[in-house]
Order: sequence, then C-alpha cells, then structure tokens
Amino acid sequence: MAGEVSEGSVLWEPSEEVVAAARVTGFVHWLWERGVRAETYDDLWRWSVTEVDAFWDAIWSYFQVVGERGDGPVRSGGPTPVDGLEWFPGATLNYAANALRRAEETPDETAVIFRSEAGGHRVLTYRELALHVAEVRAGLADLGVGKGDRVAAYIPNIPEALICFLATASLGAIWSSCSPDFGSSSVIDRFAQIEPKVLIAVDGYAYNGKRFDRREVVKEIEAALPSLAATVLIPYLDPAVTPDGLRVGMHYGELPRPGRDTLEFEAVPFDHPLWVVYSSGTTGLPKPIVHGHGGVVLEHLKALSFHQDLGPEDVFFWFTTTGWMMWNYLISGLLVGSTVVMYDGAPLDLWSLAADNGVTYMGVGAPYIMASAKEGSRPGQDFDLSGLRGIGSTGSPLPPEGFTWVYEAVGKDLLLGSFSGGTDICTGFVGPSPLLPLRAGVIQCRGLGAKIEAFGEDGEPVVGEVGELVLTEPMPSMPVFFWDDESGDRYRDSYFDMYPGVWRHGDWIKILPDGGCVIYGRSDSTLNRGGIRMGTSDFYRVVEAFDEITDSLVIDTGRLGEEGRLLLYVQLAEGASLTDELVQNLRKEIRSALSPRHVPDEITAVPGIPRTLSGKKLEVPVRKILQGTPVDKAANRDSMANPEVLSHFTP
Repeated sequence: MAGEVSEGSVLWEPSEEVVAAARVTGFVHWLWERGVRAETYDDLWRWSVTEVDAFWDAIWSYFQVVGERGDGPVRSGGPTPVDGLEWFPGATLNYAANALRRAEETPDETAVIFRSEAGGHRVLTYRELALHVAEVRAGLADLGVGKGDRVAAYIPNIPEALICFLATASLGAIWSSCSPDFGSSSVIDRFAQIEPKVLIAVDGYAYNGKRFDRREVVKEIEAALPSLAATVLIPYLDPAVTPDGLRVGMHYGELPRPGRDTLEFEAVPFDHPLWVVYSSGTTGLPKPIVHGHGGVVLEHLKALSFHQDLGPEDVFFWFTTTGWMMWNYLISGLLVGSTVVMYDGAPLDLWSLAADNGVTYMGVGAPYIMASAKEGSRPGQDFDLSGLRGIGSTGSPLPPEGFTWVYEAVGKDLLLGSFSGGTDICTGFVGPSPLLPLRAGVIQCRGLGAKIEAFGEDGEPVVGEVGELVLTEPMPSMPVFFWDDESGDRYRDSYFDMYPGVWRHGDWIKILPDGGCVIYGRSDSTLNRGGIRMGTSDFYRVVEAFDEITDSLVIDTGRLGEEGRLLLYVQLAEGASLTDELVQNLRKEIRSALSPRHVPDEITAVPGIPRTLSGKKLEVPVRKILQGTPVDKAANRDSMANPEVLSHFTP
C-alpha cells in the first residue's frame, strides 16, 4: 500500500526569479501603470471578479488582440447568456487570425511538432502552417463553405485536424470534431444535430499496435447526414501515402488548392460561433455546446499565459484526442505563440515523448500520473526532462499522492498545474499560478475572471467547507448558446436551474481561507451516508492506494429521503485476487481514513471500470442502472471507451 501523504504539505514555492519572470507579473506591472494596484495574487483575483468589465477589457488590450475592439461596452443585455448577455457588442475579430499572427511576425519559428505511435514525425513552421491553411480555406470555399456553415471532422489528433479547423474558422464557418474511436451512432448523435455542410474524415487510425479501418463507419455517418455537400477523405491509415506535406483528398476531387496561398480572415462579431463541442452524452443526446470566437480567444490567452505561464519560448503538449475539449485548449497554444506538440496514439510512454521533443509544458489526465506512480516510474531519472518546467493535470481530481510523486519522481523545480473546469466553458475554473506555493492535493487558486464560490445547503457562500461549485459572475467563454435551443431552455436547465442567475457546475468544491481549492468530484454522484456527504475522490484516494487495485468505482444507491447501499467495484491488478484478507484490509482502511459510515456494504471485483471516451468514470449512469434504470436508457454505449464492462453492473 502507498504511504500516507498529508493534504496541504508544501511541495513547491516560487523563487523571486520565477515570480519576476512570470507572464502574469508583466500584466500586474502593466496594470500598475494604469492605476490598478494589486500586490498579491488574491488582490489581482478579487479585482478581476469585482471589476469584471475592466478586467476583460484589459485582457483584450494587454494581448493586443487582432481585431477591431470598437468603442462599445464590454457587456450589454442580461446577466447571463440565456438572458441576452452579449460580450463586446460591436467588436469584430477572428480566432484564426490571432492563432496565426506569428506567421507574419516570426514565420520560421516552429508551430507544430507531430508524432504518432506508428512512428510518424512532421514539423511545420508558422509560415508552412499558414500556407496549408490558405490552401484548405480555398478548397472549402470552392465547396461552398462560408460564414455560419458547419464543418464536421472525424479525425485524430494530427496536423490536418488543426489545419482544417483554422481554415474553417478563417471563413467564419463553425467547426466540430469527434475522434475516430467514436462509434458511428455516437458520431451521428453529435453531428446530426448541427447539420454540417462538409464532413472531413480519415480512413482509419492506429492505437496500441492495432490498425482500425473506419471507411465503413464513415459511409454510415455520411449516409445519416443529408445536409452534406461533400465528404473529404484523408488516407491516414494507408502507409503508402507519403508522410510529407498535406495529405487531404476527397471523393469528388481535392480539397487543398495549391497556389491559392492568400490567407484572409472573415471578421466576425465577438460572439460568432467558433466551434461546437459536446457533453459526454452518457445519458440522452450530447449537448451541442457553442463557443464564440472572442470568448475563446480572451479566455485561452488569459489561462495559457497567466496560469500555465506559456509563451513563444515554450513547447506545449497535452495528451488528448479531438473528441475532448483539451484538444481545443492544446491548439490554443498558438494564440500565445508556443510550439504545439500533437500526438496520435496510445499513451505508451509520454515521458519519453516529452524528452525527445523538448517539451517545456506537458499535460495529461490525472489517471496517467497515478498509473505512472503506481508502476514505480522515475521519469526524471530515465529521461532528460531538464527543459520541463510545468505539468498539467486534469480530467479528475489528483490526490495528494499524485502531487508528491511528481516532485519525487519527475522534478523538484517544475510547477504542477492541477486544474478543473469543463467542456462547458472550454477552460479551467480553478488551476495553477506561478505566483503561489503548491500544496499536496490543493489546486492553487481560482482562475482570474472566474468568480468561483462554494454554496452551502442554504445557497450561501461557505469557506473551508465543501459546497456546490458555482460561478456568480459571467465569463466570456460561457457557451453563447446550445445548438437548436432557440428558447434557451436546455441551456438554462443545464446550469441555472438550481440558483437563478448563478451557474451551478455540478462539482463539489472546498475553497480554503487562502484561496486554495479542493475538488471532490461530481455533486450528483455524492456519497451521503447517515447525513455525512463525501465526494467520491476521497474514496478513490483510499482504495486506489492499494497495490492490488488499479481502478475503482463507488456508488451510493440511495435516493432522496431513502438511504441505499454503498457498493464498491474494484479492478484488480494483474495477478491479484479479491481475497478475504484484501476485503478486510479495504474495509479497515476506509473505516479509518474516511468514516465507519462509508464502509461499503459490498465489494465486488470487475474486469474494468466504465469510462467515457475522454476517460471519466461513469458514476451517475451506473448509479441509475443500480437503481433500476435499463442499461440502454442509463448509458450511451457509443460514448464509452469500454461498453462491454457495463454487464457487470446490474441490480
């Protein structure tokens, strides 16, 4: 069993040199010159969430956003998007123009490094990236794609995905993507809602040493989308295709227009749709969430620069697929001038990938860090990670042991940036800061411009107690709307049903007196035993510390006013068995570390824990199944990474 780690132990503190060099420090000095005095991070955060308009106006000015700001207000209309809130009315810009500004300023700097599990390796400068975007833009325009049209992509994390997205955005058209590991019905559930004009797809992909031909799936998707004017097929699976240059062809001709190298950008209103991303869709149709050009540009400039501390000198990598919002976050590294590392394949050895490509900031899901720790990996010794100065972790709460392992096994001088947010806002609500000390198990701060509070049972803010994570002031990267939700009812019901005018995110959070934050998991899957509420992350921390257990799922089957059973499912490590001794040790540790009321009524071994394609545990759908909801109504198998394990979770 792993050793005990004290939550709150200080693991890293910024030196004077780190603070002085931090990009957020430059912003603080810029504000001083304009009469805004912030001595500490807390000062800066409080100013950013009380003077909301001034803060976001400052972000536009400080980063010299490419576009026309105009002389209108920062906000007009209602307090939330469903009440008519409009950001920067009268302003115009284009995401792609901001992402490709270095093509004019420093065209020969590296924009993209691509690596694949199969050994593929490509490098694009900003000049080359812009040229490819111009050619694909011309091809899309020739297909009739224009402002407001949708371009859907069934494509892995490869340079063509980025190129086609930027070309789409440059036209003022709207992008939406799914990873090719999605099944046809899952893709159709998403794309059919937005009626795309063009479908871009690969013929297949490779993962964990296996090749997957997706041509039949593409035909099924194509047949289910009568709005399509054309389907573009990328021969990615065929190894005979030359690895150099842009490999995009189509059924009815070629998409790129060689020689059409004039890159133009359609100026669009601040809230003009940029992309459609989707909720996990574990129950019902996935929500088609629309973000605007301006909100994404401002939020990602702020988050990547001031929280991740990224800039033109950085090489930025995040392990993701095109079906997860972290892909959208990764490619926004171009907004701050970084080199973006795109990887397609299984997470076989991401530490080696980081070392081989000079990565300075590496992002992974929390489970990858915990798996590396459990394996006893020592990447700081095994690879040259001397250039690595930041690690990002998201997807699920990272327990204190994960924090400690990073500093023991990877490096002592880097900043571990655990952060939590969601697809809904395409960023983190809470995350890292290079200005603050880092403590085990504690996310450093609430994000600038994000007025995050914890609401207690009476709907009032609490500090030092676990409560509902709420956002009490709007952010520009809130969805501008849900697709095909003209009344706004679906949007309103998703976030504003519990506290009118206040965004309820659905997570448990504890905000510490000094501004640090701890996320405890989803509030709709909380464990409520004898009136004692507990987030599932606490439970997983205890259970998954056992060497015999690789993954786990805990479900409270209780309903409102009726206590149910507490069920623990464990996925065992290779060679391990769920012996009476292991069961007793689990019960003893849970009783000691959590409470006697949280000792499971049953402990069951299963071959796998059900997860979404983006890696999240399916706590709520499994809870519904155990409460009697039919499996096919409780969970969408096509949105799952391992639907075959659902049969092991029955009443």
